[in-house]
Amino acid sequence: MAELEALEFGKSDFVLLDEVNMEQFMENLKLRFEMGRIYTFIGEVVVSVNPYREMDIYGKEAISAYRGRELYENPPHLYAVADAAYKAMKRRAKDTCIVISGESGAGKTEASKYIMQYIAAITNPSQREEVESVKNVLLKSNCVLEAFGNAKTNRNDNSSRFGKYMDINFSFSGDPTGGHINNYLLEKSRVVHQQQGERNFHSFYQLLRGSPQTLLESYHLQGDPAVYAYTKEGAGSSANSDQSSHRAVRTALKVIGFSEDEIESIYRVLATILLLGNIQFGTEEEIVQVEGDGEVVSHIAELTSTQPQQVEKALLFRTVATGGGDVIEKGHSEQEACFGREAFSKALYERLFGWIVGRINSVIEVKDYNPMLHGKNTVIGVLDIYGFEIFDNNSFEQFCINYCNEKLQQLFIELILRQEQEEYEREGVAWQHIEYFNNQIIVDLVEQNHKGILSMLDEACLSGGRVTDTVCLDSMSSRLAQHPHYTDRKLTPADKTMEFQKHFRIRHYAGDVTYSVEGFLDKNKDLLFQDFKRLMFNSTNPVLKDMWPDGGLSITEVTKRPQTAASLFKNSIVALVDKLSCKEPYYVRCVKPNEMKSPVLFDAARCQHQVAYLGLLENVRVRRAGFAYRQGYSRFLLRYKMTCEYTWPNHLMATDREAVEAIVTQHGFQDDVAYGHTKLFVRSPRSLFSLEQERAALIPILVLFLQKVWRGALARKRCRQLRAVYAIMGCYRKHKLKAHFLEVERRLANARNMADYGRGVEWPLPPAALAQFHDITVTLHRRWWAHQVVKRIPPSEVSEVRAKVAALGALDGARKAWGVGRPWERDYLANARDCPETSSSFLRVSKELKTRDQFGLVLFSGLCRKVNRFNKSTDRAVLITDKHLYKLEPRKQYKVLKRTPLDQLTGVSLTGGADQTVALHTTSQDDFLLYLQGGALWPGQDRAGELVGSLADHFTR
Repeated sequence: MAELEALEFGKSDFVLLDEVNMEQFMENLKLRFEMGRIYTFIGEVVVSVNPYREMDIYGKEAISAYRGRELYENPPHLYAVADAAYKAMKRRAKDTCIVISGESGAGKTEASKYIMQYIAAITNPSQREEVESVKNVLLKSNCVLEAFGNAKTNRNDNSSRFGKYMDINFSFSGDPTGGHINNYLLEKSRVVHQQQGERNFHSFYQLLRGSPQTLLESYHLQGDPAVYAYTKEGAGSSANSDQSSHRAVRTALKVIGFSEDEIESIYRVLATILLLGNIQFGTEEEIVQVEGDGEVVSHIAELTSTQPQQVEKALLFRTVATGGGDVIEKGHSEQEACFGREAFSKALYERLFGWIVGRINSVIEVKDYNPMLHGKNTVIGVLDIYGFEIFDNNSFEQFCINYCNEKLQQLFIELILRQEQEEYEREGVAWQHIEYFNNQIIVDLVEQNHKGILSMLDEACLSGGRVTDTVCLDSMSSRLAQHPHYTDRKLTPADKTMEFQKHFRIRHYAGDVTYSVEGFLDKNKDLLFQDFKRLMFNSTNPVLKDMWPDGGLSITEVTKRPQTAASLFKNSIVALVDKLSCKEPYYVRCVKPNEMKSPVLFDAARCQHQVAYLGLLENVRVRRAGFAYRQGYSRFLLRYKMTCEYTWPNHLMATDREAVEAIVTQHGFQDDVAYGHTKLFVRSPRSLFSLEQERAALIPILVLFLQKVWRGALARKRCRQLRAVYAIMGCYRKHKLKAHFLEVERRLANARNMADYGRGVEWPLPPAALAQFHDITVTLHRRWWAHQVVKRIPPSEVSEVRAKVAALGALDGARKAWGVGRPWERDYLANARDCPETSSSFLRVSKELKTRDQFGLVLFSGLCRKVNRFNKSTDRAVLITDKHLYKLEPRKQYKVLKRTPLDQLTGVSLTGGADQTVALHTTSQDDFLLYLQGGALWPGQDRAGELVGSLADHFTR
């Protein structure tokens, strides 16, 4: 780290000082402040000096420089500790917190804002809309809480007058998923009274100076803060920032999710408080009344959505339940009425602030979270709480604030000093003990049960008699007389800086503070008349009604004393410390360089006082003598075992410690470590960073190796599965084929004995693989069936069947009727039944032609009408043998008119109708156009199909 900045800027880490003493510490702190270096490390603790000016060290370049880097890689900065907390949370899934401490005006609030901005900037790289929404709400909530919870004091222009602890929830991937805000001890007394030169809360001045005139008129307000009793003390401050801040706050409220009605209700409450402060009471005939014409009361009733008479009644009377259950109204004295008005004003603002915080929480809290689905939900906490305060007049509020700082200092001592030294002793690591002041004795003085100051205050508030502040002080004086950190004027009569029966002093870790006991008991009781609670609960404004749920109790129900303000505050601070102690802490220690808010003045005495009470010098000594990092052997081995060949993937040594020693020895930084009983201690962050660098380089290689092995395993598994699938598919296919064959066999087993030889059997649907085989098998079965049918035909009818089959194939459905249903005689001219008168003559002529032309078979013969090319028709007869085609004259003893060799016949044409017209085509293009006629046997029979079938059968064979 010493190499990052030149020596002219001083040492960037106080651990690097030549000698650890106050003189060198202060010299280095002053030099860095004067050179514009406001941040310095003490190991992982950041010491921040308020520069009282804008500095250009928080832009995008700075965020990029610190993102993902180790602490010592860059100069000291808030971003470094923020990134370290984020990395610890993300890498180790460990809850972390950033505790920002220091006195009022040291820059704690600004530090918390920069830390929040950094965390928002480095998260959600994928720009998911829901994550961006959460980030916007988290950032905008700072603006709103500053307006309603911060105020200008004599020591700080933007002093937090409440304590804020924000938990930011992160998903498994490191993106913010929500958050929760806890607020502590709002200084509500500031609403009604401020010290000279100070202001009320920012929100009042923003409302008066930043709202348009029309809006102010609707609230019955004027724009001048000097008009109102509660804001006139701070009326002389600048108005420019109030105007711009008011616009920013209204915008932030809308971004967070407040509705217009809710925003309107918020500012109506502020206006109500301002008007309440201007109400005056007077006495007329021993009756207390509101002075004026009652206009202010009407305006308050309008703003709170209540009735004017009910408002006036709550201001002037108190309803009391008697022991017998009766209810009576008791009128206030002027003093009681003023007390009630101020208590009501403070309560209104406190309830408003609590409601705003609760409303923000309802928006940003993680909803529907399921660890099984969403992974581990980790947290970074950011604590921005009021600093140690010493005023001229220190009252109950300063007492609580300083007690809170004592608790946080005690936590710092516990975690950084005491626990660290105890851990070295427990682990058996050589260690030089560092002396430090443990302020547990001061914490016990304030909070110890039955003995502490808070317990004495509660006893005084709960006692039945009339106990005053001075009586309580006397009790404290007698019971704490021997305590080394408590004194008062009664115990030290010579100390004239305190007054009798008024002051007591506590020697805090940050210095002696004198408290005025006046008002302690009243502020601790925090009484508010139940009438005001019922008034607000009965408001028709749902927001106001929601703020005052306890107003719904009846008068007789309100009997139990509420917890005192001190008890509530103590419980909340104890819970806060418990919450912080279970997280890994990172510290920002803020130092205020001067009281003048000057960017150049360094008040050495004041800064030295802060360094002393913050324990920074002891922190340097512990850090210098100690170790930067410690981790259990098993956890260390789990993270870094891949960097050593003897420990990857698993070591074979006797213990994890031996394996860790092997890693350390291989990397050569054995002189920079110490071995405890259960943990390894590493002195220098650089040694750890070298391990992180090597681990980061090896992770991609290991990931690729694991991916390769896993992908190979998946591929082999897939291959085995595919082989199994194919085996199953093969067996299943064989089963389906075999099942199909068996089913076919079953259905056609008796086909030979069936009347139709299985022609009517429905074949089973074949598997896809057997589709072609099925078609062939069906065809074979049909052929076998045809063969079986043909075998049954007598030999004398075979030629007729062949002719009919040939006609069927030739005509192929072209003619509906072609004589298939009758016997085919073929030689009709020789048939005595068809031609009884001329058959004998034809038989003689046929015999002569057979002898002469040597034909073997008559294919067809019959009567016909011949049509010539002149459309003249004459009666003729046709004889077709296997050798010739004869045209005969039936009236002349069947004289041969023309003989054409059959091999000259090229085709036959006929129509698709039922007529008997037939055209015989020859090669000589001397075609025959005939109209076949029936004889005596069947006069109307179709013989055209018979002629075609006989010729087709002959030519086919």
